[in-house]
Order: sequence, then structure tokens, then C-alpha cells
Amino acid sequence: MAAKDVLSVSELSEYTGLTKGYIYKLVCYRQIPHFKSAGGKLTFFRKKEIEEWMCSHRIKTKDELQSEAAAYALNNPIKKGGRK
Repeated sequence: MAAKDVLSVSELSEYTGLTKGYIYKLVCYRQIPHFKSAGGKLTFFRKKEIEEWMCSHRIKTKDELQSEAAAYALNNPIKKGGRK
């Protein structure tokens, strides 16, 4: 049997570890991608969209930040002398 592509609130809670209450809060504030049934009573989620949403706020490593800082420093040297 293939894995489900569409999840209910209960299934999403089990899949992500988020409480149902927190999921409903995210839905209420439109902070999580979701779908409603025709009557608006049921809420559904696409597993792929949830995975993308969960991974959308990646935190850079120290090495990545140091590399970016070094590149910025090379491309933007400090100018001597100030404004008069």
C-alpha cells in the first residue's frame, strides 16, 4: 500500500509531532499550506507541501555564515576617511 499524499489534521499531528491545537492555530492564521473541504468543515494537507513548509526556514551553519562574511568583507572594503 502506498503512502498517503493527503493528510488529515490528526494524521498531520502524528506525522509532524505538532499538536492538533497548534495545527488549527496555524490554519487559522494561514501560516501553513492547507485545503478545506467543499463545506469548509474538513481540513487537509498535502504531504509534499508540508515537507517544503517545514524545511523553508533553514538556519545557516557557523561555517556558512563565516564564509559569507569573508566574501562580503572582500567585496566591500572599509573606506578610509569619513564624511565631513
